Amino acid sequence: MFGGVVSVPTNSPHLRKSGSRPVVFDLGTTELGNSAEEDFLHFIESNEMMGVSTSLTSVAILPSPVLLWRFKVLLFFLWGFICCKIGWDSVMRMSADLRDLFLYEAFLYYNPLLLVTMMVWLWGINLWVFAQANVGYAKIFDLDQSHLTHGEIWKCATWMTIIVPTSMTAYLYLYSHGEVSLAASQPVLLYAAVAMTLIFPFDIFYLSTRYFLLRTSWRIVFPLQAITFADFFLADILTSMSKVFSDLERSVCRMVHRQVATIAWFEADSVCGSHSIAIPIVLVLPYIFRFFQCLRQYKDTREKTTLLNALKYSTAVPVIFLSALKYHVFPDKWTNVYRPLWLLSSVLNSLYSFYWDVTRDWDLSCFTRIFKFSKPYFLSHILYGRKWVYFWVIGSNLILRCTWTYKLSAHLRHNYITVFTITALEMLRRFQWAFFRVENEWNKMNSKTNNQLSMTEMANEEEKLLNSNGHSV
Repeated sequence: MFGGVVSVPTNSPHLRKSGSRPVVFDLGTTELGNSAEEDFLHFIESNEMMGVSTSLTSVAILPSPVLLWRFKVLLFFLWGFICCKIGWDSVMRMSADLRDLFLYEAFLYYNPLLLVTMMVWLWGINLWVFAQANVGYAKIFDLDQSHLTHGEIWKCATWMTIIVPTSMTAYLYLYSHGEVSLAASQPVLLYAAVAMTLIFPFDIFYLSTRYFLLRTSWRIVFPLQAITFADFFLADILTSMSKVFSDLERSVCRMVHRQVATIAWFEADSVCGSHSIAIPIVLVLPYIFRFFQCLRQYKDTREKTTLLNALKYSTAVPVIFLSALKYHVFPDKWTNVYRPLWLLSSVLNSLYSFYWDVTRDWDLSCFTRIFKFSKPYFLSHILYGRKWVYFWVIGSNLILRCTWTYKLSAHLRHNYITVFTITALEMLRRFQWAFFRVENEWNKMNSKTNNQLSMTEMANEEEKLLNSNGHSV
């Protein structure tokens, strides 16, 4: 019967060895278990009589998960060392006068995907913190039950971390060894594989998540419906990745015009050169999308704050186009007229965006849950409730908002290492912004739910009082 004591013999083959898979016993079917045990022992005895050696240990014991994880980490670092060694040797093979241009071209093709990979890693950390702090991000973003966890996000990021640098190493090696056509095919194949992975219609590689991403992107480009939290949250992230999209456009342009691994693209005035009008257009698109989202929100809600938010995104437009004018006006006119206007618009955009982050997106008065983990972690101990965290978040946000305009300026993009660093820092700023933005939304949802519950309870109490007063004697 249930609750009785089940005795298992010490020589039972059902005993689980260390590291093996667990065996579930059915307490209500002991007779069936005993008969199965006798059959199993009879099978072993018959094998021994036939001269067949059966080792239970070799069948039941599996490698320790910790050991497997350490082995994977060792392989990962070994692979990273091999890629760095091959890449360095390939760069050193180039002549000194062409080495910088060679690196600049390779950097153009691969830095967008490297930055996207970094953003995926950071988003996985965001989800992990939300899960530890009991923040219902699935409810906030209206995700279904099959949404990706932080572990699955990190698994995707791991594969991206392996594939993108491997393709870049192959490009450097083949180009430096004279295999120009094979080298030119590496970024083309990588970009084609990424595009096919996103739009692949079959139910593999997280189809529901890819569909959610593509559907939300479509809603961002064409805001013909009510704007959800996921819509403008992803649109805000895309504004931080505007430089990534600009480099993607330039890379695809050179692939289409067959300028990969050639010297044709060195000409700044060419169709894919650094003076192309397509660069500022692509840079400004995420801000235009977010601008129209705010207008759509005003149409639906009639809240004037959405118009002020739209004004914030519109301040990025003069920063981008005034910078692009440097290549299309006389130097004196740029120095005396357009450069001061560009500086003024940059300061206005940075300060306005910083003010909106702190007072509107975050609402610093309601930090109650983030970094307060359900289980004790060292990270929670050093972050939760500490004043230095707020000073760091506000100060770093202000500094990075000011440097952020650097990457929006087309006339400064020739310093590709500096622009890459600033873009990576902007993603780190957006990464810490996401914590407080999602927490603020979660607190608003909880307060709204509590208010609705209290109103329902008050209505029920009033109804009870009315019914008690109106009874017949």
